[in-house]
Amino acid sequence: MALPDYEAWAIFAAVARLGSFTAAADELALSKPTISKAISRLEQSLGTVLFHRTSRKISLSTAGKSLLPHAQQIARDGETAMEAARDTTHLLRGKVRLAAPLSYGILHLAPVIADFMCAYPEITVDLQLDDARVDLVDEGFDCAIRIAALPDSSLRAIRLREVTGYFISAPLYIKRMGQPEAPADLADHDCFLYSNTPSPAFWQITGPDGQIANVRPKCRFQSNNGDVMLPALVAGRGIGYLPDFLCQPALDAGDLVNVLPGWHMGDIALNIIMPPSPLRPARVDALVNFLKDHLR
Repeated sequence: MALPDYEAWAIFAAVARLGSFTAAADELALSKPTISKAISRLEQSLGTVLFHRTSRKISLSTAGKSLLPHAQQIARDGETAMEAARDTTHLLRGKVRLAAPLSYGILHLAPVIADFMCAYPEITVDLQLDDARVDLVDEGFDCAIRIAALPDSSLRAIRLREVTGYFISAPLYIKRMGQPEAPADLADHDCFLYSNTPSPAFWQITGPDGQIANVRPKCRFQSNNGDVMLPALVAGRGIGYLPDFLCQPALDAGDLVNVLPGWHMGDIALNIIMPPSPLRPARVDALVNFLKDHLR
């Protein structure tokens, strides 16, 4: 029985992730003909086409899409084995790809990454900041920071802490427009909406006794990033809902106040998530453990 063509499977995973034979050749330090021959060799052994090719781009075929998870797993396991061999030298090296929300990444993650780079000088960090939810496997991330209520999935997750959300506004706004006494009052106030949710214009709010209020707030300002709302909120332009890591300093300073104490929108937490495989390069474990110890 012939051995599987592991190199071709790993090359297939790289081409699919990068969307280009040329980019895969550059990343893997191989020639473009070598990349092309490996894909052709794999297609011939499988008896199917993995990519549709045009003069301008390539795209995965139906068979390619179904086989890609297997290729990604082979590539990850091979990389993990190489990393384990390197670990015998007690020197961790290589690149770790990490995704995180924009504001949290700038305010809280960046200082921790700086300390990690000092502790592990041979590990390179590729940090991508975006409030949009990334697909770790398809986009080739080793781990991600996710601030959410995590649905059931195959991803591995480490819960770091609860994140508290507050309905907030400036005292100036409350003096001018009045204090909302209940969630239903928000329909008559100028509200700031975070658009990077499935239903930004619909708020399901939970009370201190577990009661549920469904509200369609009046939108004055909408954005896919919470940090940009703070200046207008402090200036008294409306009411927003923000997590503690963004608004706590302004609350502590009295620039903002909690206008609906005890009410919140869902239970969310700060999490580290990883692809489902229990096998990870040691450099990824090093970063994950560092984040567990230092993120707050």
